[in-house]
Amino acid sequence: MRIHGVHRRSIRPDPNRGWIEVIDQRALPHALVLAKLGTLPEVAVAIRSMWVRGAPLIGAVAAYGVCFALAEDPSDAGIERACRELLSTRPTAVNLRWALEEMCATLRDTPPAGRFDAAWARAQAICDEDVSINAAIGGHGLNLLRDLAGRRRSPHCLNVLTHCNAGWLATLDWGTALAPVYMAHDSGIPVHVWVSETRPRVQGGLTAWELGQHGVPHTVVVDNAAGHLMQHDLVDVCIVGADRVTSRGDACNKIGTYLKAVAANDTGVPFYVALPYPTIDWTLDDGLRSIPIEQRDAAEVGRLSSAGARPLYPEGTAVANYGFDVTPARLITGLITERGITGATREGLLSLYPEKADTSS
Repeated sequence: MRIHGVHRRSIRPDPNRGWIEVIDQRALPHALVLAKLGTLPEVAVAIRSMWVRGAPLIGAVAAYGVCFALAEDPSDAGIERACRELLSTRPTAVNLRWALEEMCATLRDTPPAGRFDAAWARAQAICDEDVSINAAIGGHGLNLLRDLAGRRRSPHCLNVLTHCNAGWLATLDWGTALAPVYMAHDSGIPVHVWVSETRPRVQGGLTAWELGQHGVPHTVVVDNAAGHLMQHDLVDVCIVGADRVTSRGDACNKIGTYLKAVAANDTGVPFYVALPYPTIDWTLDDGLRSIPIEQRDAAEVGRLSSAGARPLYPEGTAVANYGFDVTPARLITGLITERGITGATREGLLSLYPEKADTSS
């Protein structure tokens, strides 16, 4: 996608394979800060501290983290230590586990002397595949938005509501939930995006920055305004991303997603989840009981960084900072994948991924 009119991906690898350059998303939307990562500890910090975030991007960055670990120790024990450290950085997004498993599968039968080359090639392939997957998600979602545009509530534009950031900053390019929006805009469909601010990390600011760079009309609203917008026929469709989707279609995404799905269900607004295949966890059936929900630092909620980290609440107040929630499949109109759109059911997913029939729980 574009930054100041110039195309780039969210990861730029060093041609000499010594580092990768990423966007430090903590500085956005106020400043564009580029950071070079060239060691396993640097990659682990970048993922854990949310310099990079978004399930597909986390997985891709972790794949390069394995490469940097191999440059120091290409042994089996070195691979195991690297994967264990990286897997511990963020517990909810399944793409992280998927990418590490892909790297291990590549390296398992590769002699130590050739492991760095093999790992770097696989990490690059993961990145390239992510771009292709997201473009395919965008194409299927574009068809959906084109159909909805013919039945939109507003005479002026198609109104899409999203939550958190599931654009190109969260992937390698295009994004998941935002890919259809970008393609709709580029094809001439008048589209407007309601951007949920997504407290406490305010990742809606990342979405607003992306959309602004691409020229897509958008409006930021506080998280709790979504239900009001839907009640007043100001939303045609909700599209969100996901960090993990179970084999029966439950979707785990940034905290607050479930409430938007409830409001959409009550007001008759279609609610879609856009996801690539590595986000599907075929080993899990019940999302509410099986997906680990990350609890982040209370300071993200309890202190206002714009005011010099001034406390917001009385001293000693307990703060719980759940990072994600699970939207049950029954509230999801459909899943937008790189292979097409299907219902949020085990049967629907297996219709797109029949090769997973033996692994689905």
